[in-house]
Amino acid sequence: LPAAETARVGGDWYDAIPLPGSRVALVVGDVMGHSMTSAAVMGQLRTTALTLAGLDLPPQEVLHHLDEQAQRLGTDRMATCLYVVYDPVSHRMTIANAGHPPPILLYPGGKTEVLTVPPGAPIGVGGIDFEAVELDAPIGATLLLYTDGLVESRLRDVWTGIEQLRERIAATAQLTGPDRPPPLEALCDEVLDMLGPGDRDDDIALLAARFDGIAPSDVAYWTLEPEVGAPGRARRLTRQALAGWDLEDLTDTAELLVSEIVTNAVRHASRPISLRLLRTDVLRCEVGDDVPQLPRLRQAKATDEHGRGLYLVHRLARRWGTTRLGTGKIVWFELGGSGG
Repeated sequence: LPAAETARVGGDWYDAIPLPGSRVALVVGDVMGHSMTSAAVMGQLRTTALTLAGLDLPPQEVLHHLDEQAQRLGTDRMATCLYVVYDPVSHRMTIANAGHPPPILLYPGGKTEVLTVPPGAPIGVGGIDFEAVELDAPIGATLLLYTDGLVESRLRDVWTGIEQLRERIAATAQLTGPDRPPPLEALCDEVLDMLGPGDRDDDIALLAARFDGIAPSDVAYWTLEPEVGAPGRARRLTRQALAGWDLEDLTDTAELLVSEIVTNAVRHASRPISLRLLRTDVLRCEVGDDVPQLPRLRQAKATDEHGRGLYLVHRLARRWGTTRLGTGKIVWFELGGSGG
């Protein structure tokens, strides 16, 4: 929300960015000011954050590189930012903070808590080591990230506003009862109603995320040696897991695609290969190896012996992709859901 109806630009932003392993990066940031210059700086920092997230860097490293980028943009380019990585398999979140107001967690049952995270210095100060903290992310909990325009004004200091926000969230949760968390849109509407009518003092960004989590029974993980028999073992393990999940209708396609990706990994990897299957509303298959080079989709010629694996993945999977990690890469695909 802009600071005023007449000002449609500002320096606040938020993002929810998919990461490897069904993780998600949640980002909220606030460039000081709400002018065209602030909006331009915001756009550059947001683009940088998206790029860094694609590299799957730790949250504190993302903030470090954002700080460097802000300094390159000018000595007066300051911003606050909160960067969270949520892992639905471990039910944990890792948070790094650069001078931003702390997030609020709404637990299942209605309890609310202002999370204790390292305060950090704003982006653009320079020479600061950012810290990260790892916290529980219970299934069914809701995390709210926001900018200071929501909690600070000429009539109240920021910490008074944060406490009022926590109380508003708790009161909203009571309306739906302990067994059913409030819908996210309704929760955001209730939170914004605490502002009252009229123009605001500052821009506002608000991001609410509910943690669905993935149960251990919906995760299968193996390590394969990079040898000739690895693709066959990967097919057998995939078949057994899908039979246990009553997903036999996906078995043939999943076996074929897993086999193709593992075969490619065996050809280049020097260390053990990882195979992970995740069952949510879709079946997600991930194959990791220690080779950083990402495979490229290409049209194999009739005389080529190799090069058809990714083409099959592209044609048969609902979605697929590759991600470079610090220790190598992951090739993943999804089956099922609305895409077949």
